[in-house]
Amino acid sequence: MKYVGALDQGTTSTRFILFDETGTPKASHQMEHKQIFPQPGWVEHDPQEIWTNSVSVIVETIKKARASAKDIQAIGITNQRETIIAWEPATGKVWYNAIVWQDLRGACIIDDLREAMSAERLRELTGLIHSPYFSASKIVWMLENVDGLRAAVDRGEVVFGTMDSWLVWNLTGGAGVGVVVTDVTNASRYMLMNISSLQWDAHMLSAFGIPQHSLPRIVPSFGEVYGYSMAKGPLQGHIPVCGILGDQQAALFGQACFTAGMGKSTYGTGCFLLVNTGEKLSFSSRGLLTTVAYQEAGKAPQYALEGSIAVAGSLVQWVRDNLKIVKSAPEVDALAESVPDCGGVYIVPAFSGLFAPYWRSDARGVIAGLTGFATSAHICRAALESTAFQAKDIFDAMEADSDIKIHVLKVDGGLTNSRPLMEFQADLLGIPVIRPQVVETTALGAAYAAGLSSGFWHTFEELALHWKEKSRWVPAMDPQVRDKKILFWNKAVQRTLDWVSTENSCQ
Repeated sequence: MKYVGALDQGTTSTRFILFDETGTPKASHQMEHKQIFPQPGWVEHDPQEIWTNSVSVIVETIKKARASAKDIQAIGITNQRETIIAWEPATGKVWYNAIVWQDLRGACIIDDLREAMSAERLRELTGLIHSPYFSASKIVWMLENVDGLRAAVDRGEVVFGTMDSWLVWNLTGGAGVGVVVTDVTNASRYMLMNISSLQWDAHMLSAFGIPQHSLPRIVPSFGEVYGYSMAKGPLQGHIPVCGILGDQQAALFGQACFTAGMGKSTYGTGCFLLVNTGEKLSFSSRGLLTTVAYQEAGKAPQYALEGSIAVAGSLVQWVRDNLKIVKSAPEVDALAESVPDCGGVYIVPAFSGLFAPYWRSDARGVIAGLTGFATSAHICRAALESTAFQAKDIFDAMEADSDIKIHVLKVDGGLTNSRPLMEFQADLLGIPVIRPQVVETTALGAAYAAGLSSGFWHTFEELALHWKEKSRWVPAMDPQVRDKKILFWNKAVQRTLDWVSTENSCQ
């Protein structure tokens, strides 16, 4: 039997999944990696740990499938976006930990850009908004703060790559031989790529003082082979690496949202709602991002509008690991379902500021509405409900900006296993929420990209036939109750604002 493999490198873990010709996962293995918090608002990962874990999950998945590398026809990559690594392709030297997409240390660099470039001009060039979320300010921080890095960059020794670049380089041989590329979906998150030309933009490179030679080559998401796995790596079979999609675009692809107006919401570490807008560039006036959905080699790109939430599943992890209210994530659901509502408790998890539609780096998290009545069960329910409230905020902005009425919401990601969350999400949105049979749509999207590139699959229509509904939640909440809950949510959001100054955030 032949398979397509997907290496899914996420914010908290890495996994490898083998898919058969029906798009069904046949074997997988997953490993968490350490979250490094040097100080409040800073988040880092160890790139070497992530690569070591990637090797392990590939090897273990192949063992579970009782397969070998020769049974894998192609490899696709999907990854946490915006997270940036500085390394030397010739030697493999890593200059600093990966600075994660949630990290805020570049806030004052973005403040400087805001003075020099209007929001309209930035949106026109990149499709993005002024925020340290994106890779460019993280690169500048490293250039200004890592001893010797600027000189090494000037000598042409260093590349700044997102996680897809790091994985492809390692898979294709690493030091001295590895391929250094990033696909258009990831490149569109640097704040350095021109959203129309899909090339590194001279104005943005100049604004940040980043030389183009220190960036990967931009390639299509699928339709060409970037390189081949090497004999010394975990995939000893000269297997083509031929599909890359940033994680949220991969989920859109895996949900078979191939035409304009189709959208999905992924509930993972963060929560991300994307709607395909076709070949048309649509710009937002409500805090949404314009991003590349995907591009097939030789064809025009497909675009999307995106709403981004920083903290969703990671809040459940925080309740487990930091508050220690529960010992496992399923216990959060059990406690949440033991009470009829949140007991007046609202959690706004602005751990890294607020993302869409607010984009406030000065915000910090709050637990509001506490009374003596509140219990750990109410805290757990409020933690789950916070994700649904945040998704509601971006859903409303999405409908207004895209002029598209969304009648059902396709959902995926680990948090869709939470029945109370999905029920509450349907109640808040007032529309059905639908989960597919294959919930790991991020990895599936990367597999689809690689499979289309290698002839494993041939058409979008063929892939669309694989999509099957598994679960559906329909709204049941009284509209007056819903409106009251939204009122208190909005009050809680206001309490998070102006909490910190960004003046010294880069020091």
